[in-house]
Amino acid sequence: MRTRGTILVLTQVYVPDPASVGQHMHDAAAELVRRGHRVKVLAASRGYDDPSRKYPLHEVRDGVEIRRLPLSSFGKKSLPLRVLAAVLLMVQEMLMGLFTRRMSCIVVSTSPPMCPVAALVVSWLRRTPICYWVMDLNPDQVIELGKVKDGSLPVRCMNWLNRRILGRARRIVPLDRFMEARLQKKRDISGKTAVMPPWPHDDHMEMIDHADNPWRQANVDPKSFVIMYSGNHGFSTPVRTVLDAALKLQDDDTMEFLFIGGGVGKKDVDDTIAEHQPSNIRSMPYQPFETLRYSLSAADVHLVSVGDDVVGVVHPCKIYGAMAVGRPILLLAPDPCHASDIVADNNIGWHIAHGDVDGAVDTLKAIAATSRDELRAMGERAQETIRREYSKTSLCGRFCDEVEKAITA
Repeated sequence: MRTRGTILVLTQVYVPDPASVGQHMHDAAAELVRRGHRVKVLAASRGYDDPSRKYPLHEVRDGVEIRRLPLSSFGKKSLPLRVLAAVLLMVQEMLMGLFTRRMSCIVVSTSPPMCPVAALVVSWLRRTPICYWVMDLNPDQVIELGKVKDGSLPVRCMNWLNRRILGRARRIVPLDRFMEARLQKKRDISGKTAVMPPWPHDDHMEMIDHADNPWRQANVDPKSFVIMYSGNHGFSTPVRTVLDAALKLQDDDTMEFLFIGGGVGKKDVDDTIAEHQPSNIRSMPYQPFETLRYSLSAADVHLVSVGDDVVGVVHPCKIYGAMAVGRPILLLAPDPCHASDIVADNNIGWHIAHGDVDGAVDTLKAIAATSRDELRAMGERAQETIRREYSKTSLCGRFCDEVEKAITA
């Protein structure tokens, strides 16, 4: 019988929604249950990308109690609807949090930005500590993407809220050193941060040879050399440079560019396909989590993108899944950034700059000419890096340690 209080997790997405933040929240919640805590999750009742997907309002998964809330996800096509859904979710989580019994801690991330507001109110009124998982930064993200102006009233309000939760949280977990530096500029958080990246789901990952991969056999021409982008396509992860390079490489009938997933940035991919009808670019939806090891392993090289202006604002989570299945990385990003550190320090891929289409074409040709033995060696180094520095067991355990520190500090 548990004698500890309830850890309340506030989020928008949660398994089985395919968005990675929900997967990571569940990994941490399940580990906390194994440690003897009662964990209750409040999340949206519909899919983040696809609001037509409905999830059970009440569910228990791996001992985690899940309560999903209505009117909290209307999809991502309309910004006003996204804001409305976030506000409705915030209000519901706030009210339910106020009446949760014997809370020992609130765990909240930055996705969506309204969830920390609910955490603040509940924490103030219930005198409950917060463990703040910083997965991206706003208003920094919308400023850098040109959606709002720095110094505007919404920006000042959001930064005021940021300073409040950074001051209120007992433990803060930014994903990389660049993100920690940006947070430090907002408020002095010395002594209560633990920098750690999100973990890959390496318990579901392995290096699968193409000949043994049923997903590749069903979806890819056996002669193709596949450059794959898999996951959320966002404003902060543009792939325009590689799309333009792919259009220039249509004469090479062995190279295929496969874009898997969803998000607002997927429109750029789909519009390119609709306009040019390229022979070497394909778009596919998110793949089920249970087949992810096969779809990721179907690539020869994985494309990872970080926008020029979002270093320290968002984190390149896609790189870990690609490394976990033993594939080299083609990084489209500024330098330095967290992903460029990983690629350069471990010699696991190539780096190209946004806007340099000719350089991307030359790099892609060099990649295709690389021997299969060298590609495999890069993949093996990538997997070894995951095992050594980024394993799920290690990082998930460290994150749960931070939650428990928030309770006992």
